[in-house]
Amino acid sequence: QVQLVESGGGMVQAGGSLRLSCAASESSFRFNAMGWYRQAPGKQRELVAVFTSGGSTNYGASVKGRFTISRDNAKNTVYLQMNSLKPEDTAVYYCWGGALLKGYWGQGTQVTVSS
Repeated sequence: QVQLVESGGGMVQAGGSLRLSCAASESSFRFNAMGWYRQAPGKQRELVAVFTSGGSTNYGASVKGRFTISRDNAKNTVYLQMNSLKPEDTAVYYCWGGALLKGYWGQGTQVTVSS
């Protein structure tokens, strides 16, 4: 079964930047939609940014203007550039991919923003 593998998480000070990457384990497997969600302690998982199956991008309200999602179809990889990070961005970030009416999740990568 195809897997999604995230990388790039870590600890950064407020105002800093991080770039997350998510690659599919099978280069030939194509996702109709791909993106990022996050879950902070004690909170529900929420949308960060996603490429929809129609080709558009959606961002969570709290990250608009600070985060940018991009995609390399040749590498079957999606990226999340996070700028102007805030302590409230601290969460586990999960990569998600949708294909054939099925959703796939990565294992998650921790992002911690200190004040």
